[in-house]
Amino acid sequence: MPGEKEINVNLFERLDLLDRIERVAKRENCEPVLQEIEFERKLIERKLYQKPPLADSEK
Repeated sequence: MPGEKEINVNLFERLDLLDRIERVAKRENCEPVLQEIEFERKLIERKLYQKPPLADSEK
C-alpha cells in the first residue's frame, strides 16, 4: 500500500496535468472543460489537504 508521500506525489501530478489541460481549454474558450477542471481540482485538493492524513503513518 502506498504511503502518504506517494499518494501526495500522485495528487500533485494530477494537479499539474489539470493545469496543462486548463491552459488549452482557456485558449480554445471551452467552458464545459474548464468547469470540469474546476470540479476535479476541488476533489483533488480535498484529498490532498484532508485531516487526518490519507495513509496511517508507520508506528
